[in-house]
Formats: sequence, structure tokens, C-alpha cells
Amino acid sequence: MARIPYPDDSNPEVAQLRAQIVAERGKLHNLYRMLLNSPPVAQGWLNFLTAIRQKCLISGRLRELAILRIAVINQADYEFVSHVPFALKEGLTQQQIDAVSNWEASSLYSDQERAVLGYTDSMTRDVHVPDAIFEPIRRLFSTREVTELTATIAAYNLVSRFLEALQVDPEPEEQK
Repeated sequence: MARIPYPDDSNPEVAQLRAQIVAERGKLHNLYRMLLNSPPVAQGWLNFLTAIRQKCLISGRLRELAILRIAVINQADYEFVSHVPFALKEGLTQQQIDAVSNWEASSLYSDQERAVLGYTDSMTRDVHVPDAIFEPIRRLFSTREVTELTATIAAYNLVSRFLEALQVDPEPEEQK
């Protein structure tokens, strides 16, 4: 159960923002319901995460791989379960998804995917990224892609920390 209440999302103050969220996300997920406690934060969050998810050049496959790894490290089940369908849609296999928790011991990932996973681990666990971890990223990606990958990893660490700190409830269809 969430630590703070979800706001009344029928409040006219948030009606337009609620409609925008539903239009962009398909429904009002619990994450966005919780964010509506602060309409300015919800609006900024929506704009930022829409840019990360829909307007970046970095491949969706790599984006989703990084997001799943962040969710594993941060023990953010809501985030992990929510992104499995996106990961599958972007071309990750169920085997790769299942192995993400122990990726270093797996042979299922390309050199590029392994570089992304290492970078994700370093940014998520340590914040400061050693040159040995960053160098393959610099070599494998354009400057724009490095910027977008870095922003994606940072953004989804924000997401998992928000979800877990407030214990946002899983989506009903995701409960088993």
C-alpha cells in the first residue's frame, strides 16, 4: 500500500494534465496518479520521460535493457514488471530478460549490450563511472547517444527511487 494517498484525479486543477497523461501513456498508471499530488512535478516528469522514451536516438532495446537492470539493482519490482512488455517489444528475448540479474555470467548479450549493462551498473551503484567502464561507451556510441543513454539511466534511477520510497502500488493487471 502506498505511503501517501493518491490524489483525487478528477479535480479540475489536474484534469488537463490527467488527459495528457492518458493520451500519451494509454491510461493513468499508479506512478502518474501519485505524481499528480504535485501537478508541476507530474508535468515536468511527463515531459522528461516522454523525451527519454520516445524522442531519443538510442535504441529502444538498449534503453529497456538499462531500465530492467536498474530495476533489478534497486529492487524496483513495479519498474521491472512494467518494462518487461516494452523490452520484449524492442527485441529482447525472455532469456535475456531473465538473465539481466546475473548478466556478467551470461553469454546472451552482445559487446554493446554488455557495455550498456556495465555502465548502468556503475551509474546506479557507484554514481562515479571509472574510465574503464566509460571508454567502451564512448567508443560504441555517438556523443548524442552517450548523452541520451546517460540521461536514460539517470532518469530511471529517479523513477525507481520515487516508486520505492513511496511504495507506489503495482498496476492491477501486473499483480499475480
